[in-house]
Amino acid sequence: MTNNNINTLGYYDNHADEFYNSTVNIEFSTTQNRFLSKLKKGSYILDFGCGSGRDTKYFLEQGCRVDAIDGSAELCRLADEYIGIEVKKMFFQDLAEVDKYDGIWACSSILHLPIDELKEVMKKMAAALKENGIIYTSFKYGFFAGERNGRFFTDMTEETFAEFIGEIEDLEVEEQWTTSDVRPGRGEEKWLNLILRKKQKLLNYK
Repeated sequence: MTNNNINTLGYYDNHADEFYNSTVNIEFSTTQNRFLSKLKKGSYILDFGCGSGRDTKYFLEQGCRVDAIDGSAELCRLADEYIGIEVKKMFFQDLAEVDKYDGIWACSSILHLPIDELKEVMKKMAAALKENGIIYTSFKYGFFAGERNGRFFTDMTEETFAEFIGEIEDLEVEEQWTTSDVRPGRGEEKWLNLILRKKQKLLNYK
């Protein structure tokens, strides 16, 4: 694990209560439902970096099966108490499932990885999806990569993400859109939202 990862996880462990309180009650159903509209009822979802547990709770209430993971021990504890299911402490790099999930929800989470690690983790996410499965993810909008307010960030624009995803052969962009930050007082911050689709394998008939 790099110093970037250690510093970022340390930030979340040290500021877990503050982060939990600032995110757990945020209204996010427009984006949540946009993701769910592409999945069947009862789909199996991985909340990949669940933070406060807000989204896991919502997906469970909509009848989905959900696995929730986070790299911060303190956030796992708080989310576990809030949701009422076990939240697994796990690093993104340790994802090893294959063909398991209908959808992966990575809201404001994998943006903390440097670009080379992000590429490898995205490949693991693709492998963990069932064929034709989807990923929702989001990045702060821009060109910055580095430490900001005690955490590492990789920002993205439509152009930089297109270049990035072009190197991951199993995934393609299905939808992308920009939004303002939903937290109070943060509306000037822009986000790039993406829904990615796992490509169907071409059968080779002879």
